[in-house]
Amino acid sequence: MKRSAIFLSAALLLAGTALVTTGALLPAQETPAATVARRIGAIKSIAGNSLTLTPDSGPDVSVTVQPDARILRIAPGAKDLKDATTVALHDLQVGDRVRVRGQAAREPNSMTAAEIIVMSRTDLEARRVREQQDWQRRGVGGLVSKVDPATATVTVSVTGFGGKKEIVVRTTGTTVFRRYAADSVKFDEAKPSTLAEIHPGDQLRARGQHSPDAAELTADEVVTGSFRNVAGTVNSVDTGAGTVNVQDLLTKKAVLVKVTPESQLHKLPPEFAQRIAMRLKGSMPPGTPGAGAGRTSGNSSAESGPPAAMKPGSETPAHASAGNGGAVPGAMPGAMRAGGGDFQQMLSRMPALSLADLHKGDALLIVATEGSGSGATAITMLSGVEPILEAAPSQAMMLTPWSLSGAPAGEGAQ
Repeated sequence: MKRSAIFLSAALLLAGTALVTTGALLPAQETPAATVARRIGAIKSIAGNSLTLTPDSGPDVSVTVQPDARILRIAPGAKDLKDATTVALHDLQVGDRVRVRGQAAREPNSMTAAEIIVMSRTDLEARRVREQQDWQRRGVGGLVSKVDPATATVTVSVTGFGGKKEIVVRTTGTTVFRRYAADSVKFDEAKPSTLAEIHPGDQLRARGQHSPDAAELTADEVVTGSFRNVAGTVNSVDTGAGTVNVQDLLTKKAVLVKVTPESQLHKLPPEFAQRIAMRLKGSMPPGTPGAGAGRTSGNSSAESGPPAAMKPGSETPAHASAGNGGAVPGAMPGAMRAGGGDFQQMLSRMPALSLADLHKGDALLIVATEGSGSGATAITMLSGVEPILEAAPSQAMMLTPWSLSGAPAGEGAQ
């Protein structure tokens, strides 16, 4: 599976951006401001006393480390240098996140480092894993149905195989809000946001403290976005341009979907798709065409049928059509779970798919950025879904956008 950058890796370093922007943390003696250079990014390579840095924006930078340069390691999320430890140049590794301060060199994209603040790649990865586990344990995701500024609450509709339920997300003065950037599939490109930017139809993922009856959640963090779901068949594929033209079965319109290195492409094995189709039929209200054909009794384990799941995890909210009440950052309907399983985690183990594997007429489920009316960028694309579309095309949106780009993954235990 193709994955984007480590979940929140940029945010983790920038969570301590007092390190980057606060002059108080720099030595009292500064070089003249005109010659000072600062860069933030990841170490691409190390050779002797030189580093190649891939910054968060712009071309790579060649960094020569002075013999007396100060090199300090801090923990992800640190706000100051109080607990920093001194390390040597040979302790740095490719993939570490660094803030480099020094002097610009005469050559373009070159500098001499007097100070390096580093967060190790392994520490960042461990932090990412803890964050994902916390989102999974204390998270909830769904489609926004109501926003009440007076009570600072957001009501989300969460769709599962057992039907829909509504959960009230309460926000406070300390709740952190983020929102996916337009046409971006990367969680680490999500921008600071506010309650006022949340609207009905958005996908929302929150983590915090559940009430005893699981009907409410007091949020520590809220991530929202506006995404779209596409359920349809392939009209054509352009592997050179990295696009697939899909005939959306719900809107009856063609959609041009761009696939990037961050897009997740998988193919469902036939038996897996059949089980999902049976579950969807079984969860449909009586009287709905196809309802009841796959109804099961009792609690089903992950082995007896694939649980549906969704999250900003990844993590991609998708505010699409009816039946997508829980779509979300990496997939669609909010938190579709069965037997305690997580569909997104299972999906990550499905066979990988490439555009070259697609042919005219193949059925696809896609969660994508909102994009323009006729185009979007794929977050998750799933083939082998013919049984699902035949069983319940309006309820087939089970992908969740949150699983992408390090977005929070999984649903919290309800």
